[in-house]
Amino acid sequence: MAEFTLRIDGMHCGSCVRRVTQALNSTEGVEVEEVRIGAARLKSEDQPHVDAAIAALGKAGYSAHLEQ
Repeated sequence: MAEFTLRIDGMHCGSCVRRVTQALNSTEGVEVEEVRIGAARLKSEDQPHVDAAIAALGKAGYSAHLEQ
């Protein structure tokens, strides 16, 4: 499994962390390692799951991008 970090815009409190965690946990193929304000560390088998995680965050109201 590959580990990657997403930078997440618009997070500012514990409620945001909870919403982001729930959105990522509902994403098939993604294993959540850590969520903190502004970022999430995840594991996934392949790139399409990264895109699915970003899409799930978008539905939850947050913009995100893969940390390079």
